[in-house]
Amino acid sequence: MKKYVMLFLMAIAIVIVSCEKMEEISNVNQTIEFITHTETVIPGQYIVVFESSGLKSAYKNKEDANRAVLAKAQTIGTSAKVDLSEPKMLYSSALEGIVVKISENEAQTLELTAGVKGVYPDKMVTLKKPGTDPADPPAETIPYGITRVGGGTTYTGSGKAWIIDTGIDLDHPDLVVDQSSGATFIDRTTTPEDDNGHGTHCAGIVAAIDNEIGVVGVAAGAIVIPVKVLDRKGSGAYSVIIAGVDYVAANATDGDVANMSLGGGVYEPIDEAVVALANAGILVALAAGNESDDANNHSPARANAANIYTVSAMDSNDNFAYFSNYGNPPIDCCAPGVSILSTYKGGAYATMSGTSMAAPHVCGLLLATEGELATSGYVNGDPDGEPDPIAHM
Repeated sequence: MKKYVMLFLMAIAIVIVSCEKMEEISNVNQTIEFITHTETVIPGQYIVVFESSGLKSAYKNKEDANRAVLAKAQTIGTSAKVDLSEPKMLYSSALEGIVVKISENEAQTLELTAGVKGVYPDKMVTLKKPGTDPADPPAETIPYGITRVGGGTTYTGSGKAWIIDTGIDLDHPDLVVDQSSGATFIDRTTTPEDDNGHGTHCAGIVAAIDNEIGVVGVAAGAIVIPVKVLDRKGSGAYSVIIAGVDYVAANATDGDVANMSLGGGVYEPIDEAVVALANAGILVALAAGNESDDANNHSPARANAANIYTVSAMDSNDNFAYFSNYGNPPIDCCAPGVSILSTYKGGAYATMSGTSMAAPHVCGLLLATEGELATSGYVNGDPDGEPDPIAHM
């Protein structure tokens, strides 16, 4: 079980969506340096996490559970003499809590109020990422990463893969996307269409169709569900990312898996939400991060529970990727994450590098094996001196 680390409330370095390197889009040559990330506090906005009272199991639908959370907020607000009657967001599945605009003094008062587990400044994280143009799909190829983990067989089970990311290209010819089950939590969007590209790339690694074009995924042809928590610029508040996790916790079923190729510095509410999702029986693949650092310093990579798999990255020669985070715990296994070809927005294909690409290899394996993940050898050159096992079918 991975250790919880106390949340530091001072400003922390953040990486949201594991850093990736764009090398090409189909037959379009384009080289981009590693992408930079920024984090800023959202003034006056806080995530208030309540002590759990089992609302998800007590109520059959999320609307009733949300009403119960709102009632709890009003009771706590009355006790603290803080107006919590109009929260911006409600959580009732992965967490019980609200997102609210209050003053710093009110936040400090709430933190000492019975029934409140924690109060956290909300932050906006941004991935600076260039746009690209779609290109015609190439003839089908099986990327080396899919072969290395033993994937590529057409998936025949009933499980689905929830991709918590920038959305998914809803019309990509190489993906089976369940748009109706998906959701967007980004303002001024009405669908979880991917206008960034990162989420579609992850989805293709998990489940690209074995057809005559493009690539083949680990669990080829499996249904992928987009949960859009980052916008076209790669921006999203922590509160929005948690809302996406909460949505999956409320709607996923046994046999489903989730991929989170995103992360940052230590942020306890995200850790708690991911652990709750895993405790609900959903298998979760997490990117270790790309800071060449101990993964225990990053959320949600450091989160730990049964059903959570934190993944480091390696290259085609089984060598540990120089950018990948390390540490055992929390890392459970390693997977290909250097120069990975996969689907991209606009019907295109792209080659990217990062633990963002390693995690969906494991997500696909978890789906295909129903959580019976195997390994095949160990990665070379693991910085922590304890080589991570390489994930396999």
